[in-house]
Amino acid sequence: MVLTPSIPEALRWLCQATSDLQAASNDIWHSCPNWVLFKVHQALEKALVAAVLCRGEVFAGCRGLMGMARRLEAEEPELRGLVLDVQWLCDCGVDGKATQYPSYHPFPMTPSEAFPSVDEEEVLKRAQKVLVTLKDHVGRK
Repeated sequence: MVLTPSIPEALRWLCQATSDLQAASNDIWHSCPNWVLFKVHQALEKALVAAVLCRGEVFAGCRGLMGMARRLEAEEPELRGLVLDVQWLCDCGVDGKATQYPSYHPFPMTPSEAFPSVDEEEVLKRAQKVLVTLKDHVGRK
């Protein structure tokens, strides 16, 4: 997938990131933390892609959440702290694979059983902070 870099395209991705985060919010405290974490992953991925696109860079494929966060923070001083926030979220279980596939967990555990102690509200708060930071960043471009 090759995306044309532009502010309108970045805004389109941010719009979907916002929708994904709302979907995660709708799932909290419904005994499906893996879905909350997965939807947060999707929201963060799209918001990070938006930040890459607004820089005028062609986005040709995913480098992972941490890879995109590291690159953006290194090249954009106003994004200082982005890597720490994204790392914290990843440490909580925000992941596109482990939240969905049993093979990422020891047998017989499934993703729906793998995240019993995650603080869903705190994950959503931190993800919202990252999304606001990236929206502000795109808005300044």
